[in-house]
Amino acid sequence: MMTTVLLVDDDSALREALTQTLEIAGYQVIQAGSFIVAKDYISMSFDGVVISDIRMPGKDGFHLLEYARKQDPDLPVILLTGEGDVPMAVRGMSGGAFGFLEKPCETETLKTTIDRAGRARDMVLENRRMKQQLRQGDAAARMLFGHSDKADALRNKVRVAAAAGTQVLVCGETGSGTAKVAEVIHLLARGARAPFEKRAAAGLSRETIRTAFTAAEGGTLFLDEIAGLSPDLQLWLLDHLEQDRTTCLIAGTYQDLSALVAEGRFHPDLVLRLDLMRVRIPSLKERPDDIPVLFRHYVAQAAEQANLSEPEITSEMTSRLMAQDWPGNARALMNEAMRFVMGVAESSPSADDGLNEQLARVEAALLREALQRHNGHASEAAKALKLPRKTFYDRLSRYDIRAEDYRRIESS
Repeated sequence: MMTTVLLVDDDSALREALTQTLEIAGYQVIQAGSFIVAKDYISMSFDGVVISDIRMPGKDGFHLLEYARKQDPDLPVILLTGEGDVPMAVRGMSGGAFGFLEKPCETETLKTTIDRAGRARDMVLENRRMKQQLRQGDAAARMLFGHSDKADALRNKVRVAAAAGTQVLVCGETGSGTAKVAEVIHLLARGARAPFEKRAAAGLSRETIRTAFTAAEGGTLFLDEIAGLSPDLQLWLLDHLEQDRTTCLIAGTYQDLSALVAEGRFHPDLVLRLDLMRVRIPSLKERPDDIPVLFRHYVAQAAEQANLSEPEITSEMTSRLMAQDWPGNARALMNEAMRFVMGVAESSPSADDGLNEQLARVEAALLREALQRHNGHASEAAKALKLPRKTFYDRLSRYDIRAEDYRRIESS
């Protein structure tokens, strides 16, 4: 996605020259010659990055930074100056500037800073959209994420299935989230107060399936992987569904039940009874545009569970995730998010790894997390981990970790 840059500089010649440089580099540039002009573009919804000269007549770059922070504390503002003034840089950083660069700035340095700021902005806006989605709308909108047409179609189909009030067959590949879809159908149809019971069909006995129906009375029973139901229980279930009008049954499967009927492994009448309303969950391979949204959601969940800060998701990583087929679907993506938060996504433990190798990965992850949390300040990170400074640096050297890579503010 092309990053938008709001470029603020009162020197029109320099502004035009820098605009040309940025446009050649692939950025969309909005020009503003003063604080008054620039402030009209700054808001909570601005989806870009602000780059402002500091020394301008009237209200300068610091005034613009202060205004931007009031409008949206998470809006990245990069300050430019030709003075090389260290106290000025300190003032900019303490005021919440994302970066501070000295003019003339090398193109690659500027691009690197803009790209980091753009990724940070994208993550903030996406997190806000997801939180708004969680607060608003029905259960389908709150719990089934994705911006693609296939995600919209899934939510709509789930709503239709809930409104129909019949038995539902939820089909999806392994790890696609059949239980989540079943829960959403239940919430839309019966509400949160009605019981929702989940059971794995494989291994159920007549007694346990009776108990499950009793527990779900007046609500919903979800039988996961219905193809695992034994032949005698298939007949029992078919008979029970004729009598039980109080419990909604939702069955989940990743197998083709029609093929199982042809093989004599599943009762044809039960398929007809279960398949009154079918909801098919598209695989991640079919909707790669949803992968970044889901991954960011899972990363936020994993970071909260592990009490760690969310690591930066680079555009390179997003491209790599979207290029994969994900045969394990949402479950595999969720596991990848947890590994990413723990700092082991690029080199997950193998079957040959011993305890020392696995402990080393965890130690490296904790070092990286501490540096990220303390903005690359090694002394603060060492103190947080209760390590002597020399020991901390020895550990960084052991894992080839550079503290400066975790500093979010450019000062040169």
